[in-house]
Amino acid sequence: MSTDRPQPLWQPDPQRVAQARITRFQSWAAEHHGAPADGGYPALHRWSVDEPDTFWKAVTEWFDVRFSAPYARVLGDRAMPGAQWFPGATLNYAEHALRATDTRADEPALLYVDETHETVPVTWAALRRQVGSLAAELRARGVRPGDRVSGYLPNIPQAVVALLATAAVGGVWTSCAPDFGARSVLDRFQQVEPVVLFTVDGYRYGGKEHDRRDTVAELRRELPTLRAVVHIPLLGTEAPEGTLDWSALTAADTEPVFEQVPFDHPLWVLYSSGTTGLPKAIVQSQGGILVEHLKQLGLHCDLGPEDRFFWYTSTGWMMWNFLVSGLLTGTTVVLYDGSPGFPATDAQWRVAERTGATLFGTSAAYVMACRKADVHPARDLDLSRVQCVATTGSPLPPDGFRWLHDEFAESGADLWIASVSGGTDVCSCFAGAVPTLPVHIGELQAPCLGTDLQAWDPHGNPVTDEVGELVVTNPMPSMPIRFWNDPDGSRYHDSYFDTYPGVWRHGDWITVTSRGSVVIHGRSDSTLNRQGVRMGSADIYEAVERLPEIRESLVIGVEQPDGGYWMPLFVHLAPGSTLDDTLLDRIKRTIREQLSPRHVPDEVIEVPGIPHTLTGKRIEVPVKRLLQGTPLDKAVNPGSIDNLDLLHFYEELARKRS
Repeated sequence: MSTDRPQPLWQPDPQRVAQARITRFQSWAAEHHGAPADGGYPALHRWSVDEPDTFWKAVTEWFDVRFSAPYARVLGDRAMPGAQWFPGATLNYAEHALRATDTRADEPALLYVDETHETVPVTWAALRRQVGSLAAELRARGVRPGDRVSGYLPNIPQAVVALLATAAVGGVWTSCAPDFGARSVLDRFQQVEPVVLFTVDGYRYGGKEHDRRDTVAELRRELPTLRAVVHIPLLGTEAPEGTLDWSALTAADTEPVFEQVPFDHPLWVLYSSGTTGLPKAIVQSQGGILVEHLKQLGLHCDLGPEDRFFWYTSTGWMMWNFLVSGLLTGTTVVLYDGSPGFPATDAQWRVAERTGATLFGTSAAYVMACRKADVHPARDLDLSRVQCVATTGSPLPPDGFRWLHDEFAESGADLWIASVSGGTDVCSCFAGAVPTLPVHIGELQAPCLGTDLQAWDPHGNPVTDEVGELVVTNPMPSMPIRFWNDPDGSRYHDSYFDTYPGVWRHGDWITVTSRGSVVIHGRSDSTLNRQGVRMGSADIYEAVERLPEIRESLVIGVEQPDGGYWMPLFVHLAPGSTLDDTLLDRIKRTIREQLSPRHVPDEVIEVPGIPHTLTGKRIEVPVKRLLQGTPLDKAVNPGSIDNLDLLHFYEELARKRS
């Protein structure tokens, strides 16, 4: 990669830098903990990874983390896996999430929006009261610290209340979105054996009602550990026999009692996509998530009491948990339950306008869809309160950076664009938003504080301005404390630590540039490797999907039994488009000119659709396995795919080629 220094797309003005919370934190940490006063963010980051004990102690003091029992030291054992954070300390995540009630009882903690785009506020006082009432009811029904509580819920205020009430009693929360089918939910919930299930009767999406009562009945039959089922009548149906009524459980005016639990007490279970087996049940801790999210949201996202935080997500994706943690910084959290593009492509921008969002979070795919649909958000809507647009889920292509910048610049806005990258595995970001640094097109601004992010070659040597494996060489507080049902820790170890012992390998190809920014190239476990040159699939998607005829694409590199290498590009065409010789030539020319001749695929094949995980990520490895002749039931976990029928195309193609 070139080491020249192109002009940044965006540069924060001196006032924004001075007012940023991360600037104030650095000055305070310099005075109280020996952090570097000069050198800006790079110096602060270096200190945070060189002196992790001091850095994380400073984070807990800056954000006034309330330890009900003190810690013996910050980092006991720092080995990975198995690092011990704040041994001896006790606290409660939900207590911190509701602290703003003390000063802002009548202001909104939550703003709930559905497809009608009417905004329903939930005040801090109302949220705290409902959590107190529900926590008392959970305790009365025998829920004890460590018990699992599950939610089959959309992104609604009741889901936030249920999570916080579960955390208040020391229970372990886990959730799935109601568009997951019964098998997908059971693949997840059966692993953790919940004692309570919160559920809706259905949900609304794309202007239609989707009845889920039959699915709920199946979940109840197949989860024998359930002691209580709570019915939330989102579609207005009667509570099924044997269920509890939500409104009755949350009606009391009860002050919450917050169970004080050890720092490493489990807070929730998240799940990997599970495309090639049962989803990994990833357990993160109350204390680890608390301090990591305070750092990430309060310093990197620059969120505080005056902000409104929107991210388009569902309860089946880690970004929902991350969104709820906005409460930790006293921020008003915006919950949107509905289709990302209903009734029109600009739906998410309209939610931001209606709620006065200051941080607008979405997927890179949505940004590119708006660009293709000729949406003009800043021109056509009042988005004057939006300070930052953040994206994740996949790398934001350079055209996405340019489009966002230009759209807002035309309206006179000074927009900070934050492309971020992390993972369900840590429920946080490895690299991304820094309010005091410039933004370069196609790049994440920097590694995050406390995260010693590096790119390594196959021999374990760090590389700069070259593609390498994303590794993290020191522990982060939100790394999993374990996987559920992994008694000897072997599945956890094999997931991250089998390539470089003692070092977290995430499975992404990245470049760390000489100016400290980060470029994500896609998953390394599906990396294209032609003639010894490694290429990221994301680079090809970014080039190909600029073409208006291409709705979406999927590129796979398949090692052949004879030692050859076959690299097909599958394209899902936009309506009315045809894969004729003219389009074929344009696809190949685009890739050759914008990337390299090595990136040009061996074949371009039209497909009826691109398969995704339930959280919307393209599935590359299972398709590769199908093309190598692996039977469908061995190549993929059917319950993890959004449209299983699409895989039959690839299965049939493999059959024909053999």
